[in-house]
Amino acid sequence: MIDTLAAWHDVATSRNPDKLSALLADDVVFHSPVVHAPQRGKAITTLYLTGALHVLNNPTFRYVREIRGERDALLEFITEVDGLTINGVDLLRWDDTGRIVDFKVMVRPLKAIHLLHQKMAEMLQRLS
Repeated sequence: MIDTLAAWHDVATSRNPDKLSALLADDVVFHSPVVHAPQRGKAITTLYLTGALHVLNNPTFRYVREIRGERDALLEFITEVDGLTINGVDLLRWDDTGRIVDFKVMVRPLKAIHLLHQKMAEMLQRLS
């Protein structure tokens, strides 16, 4: 069984999207703070998380709080993008094997959502 949180922290610290394949379930669902509909499947979730690793996970990125459950966790983060401080949470849920089945990102303030929408659109365009 995968130690999900240790594996996720390794992805976030290393900023290596290649490590996502072993961590995400095939039917994972990703909830973006800027896209209305949930994104379903490993390929699209990998794409979004790879984009986020480039846009959000810069040298200012850090997790400041972690709340753990048996099969889920809330990870609060702070980062700075283009001079704007962004506060957000990653909500993770995993299956019996430790693979992530649901990943939700929420951010604040409203200015951050607008900035992330722009930056993620640019990044996803480059990654596609």
